[in-house]
Amino acid sequence: MREQGSESRFAICIQNDGSEDLEVRKLYQVLPDATAAKDNYVRIVDESGEDYLYPATWFILLKLPVAIERTLSAAAFPVPA
Repeated sequence: MREQGSESRFAICIQNDGSEDLEVRKLYQVLPDATAAKDNYVRIVDESGEDYLYPATWFILLKLPVAIERTLSAAAFPVPA
């Protein structure tokens, strides 16, 4: 379930420990997950197109202006024609 709020919705990967589904220095979408956050994990939509939990230390969470968040979200979830 997606939660609304001021949480970061995007992050930059700074470490991947060999994971083939993450690229260092790439921007990823973050899905809110309060339970994972308590255990120091983040839910990331990775290169597979699916969301998985990864250690929070592998990412820098970004606070972006609303207009940029909307543009990136629209690109991540295009509306079908």
